Amino acid sequence: MIVRNISDFDIRQIAESGQCFRFRKAGQGQYTLIAGGRFLTLTQQDSTVSFACTEEEFDTVWRSYFDLDTDYGRFKQAVAKRDSYLQAAVNAGYGIRILRQELWETIVCFIISQQNNIPRITKCVENLCLLFGDAQLNANGETYHAFPTPQRLASLTLEDLAPVRLGYRAKYILSAARQVACGEVNLEDIRCMKYAKAKAALLAVTGVGVKVAECICLYALHHIDAFPVDTHIRQMLDTHYPKGFPLSRYKGFAGVMQQYAFYYELGKS
Repeated sequence: MIVRNISDFDIRQIAESGQCFRFRKAGQGQYTLIAGGRFLTLTQQDSTVSFACTEEEFDTVWRSYFDLDTDYGRFKQAVAKRDSYLQAAVNAGYGIRILRQELWETIVCFIISQQNNIPRITKCVENLCLLFGDAQLNANGETYHAFPTPQRLASLTLEDLAPVRLGYRAKYILSAARQVACGEVNLEDIRCMKYAKAKAALLAVTGVGVKVAECICLYALHHIDAFPVDTHIRQMLDTHYPKGFPLSRYKGFAGVMQQYAFYYELGKS
């Protein structure tokens, strides 16, 4: 068990922020997470966070995954005092951090996210993992399922995927998996690309449009200048920033501001 005092961190807000769909509430202040084939239990009381893992796993996996070496207080301090909307959004989502998720999983999850809502996305991802992900055991001897590999999904048919209830997205996921499995899309290359080039490469993946590519850049590749615009953010921009969001003020971390705004808008719906 690793215990750390972490500022600007709230596991409930992170779990509910729409970045990742494999968090599960396990008790008061406690969540489980499956990521990168690993199972983690986190417990938080105030700023004290407990990670049920070894020191080595914490340092090599979770420190980076939760972006714990980044000072999010610096991002918050950059918000213009006169910007009452963004000040309110930061206050509402004060504990959010941008996760560093596995690239393939993020591609599939955000293909699923199109014209969808978080509960349905979560259920689809859960079904996909239960049916096609490798079964593993956590430290308590309980079974969990890793996210299915591109090779596993590439071997399936639309009929195989029917129980997942993906709708029209199923054909996109099969095509994307086959692109990766055959080497047409090289995930290792994309991981090494800068933001603009990575975004362009992702747009070559079946089912990935501009918004999904921006989400993948932000939530998997950690290009925190990415600024996904979905329905929530479009409405927010139209209402509060009709002349355009002040991207120049937040150059280099505009995606962090987007995430505060997205979470704030979710809380209103």
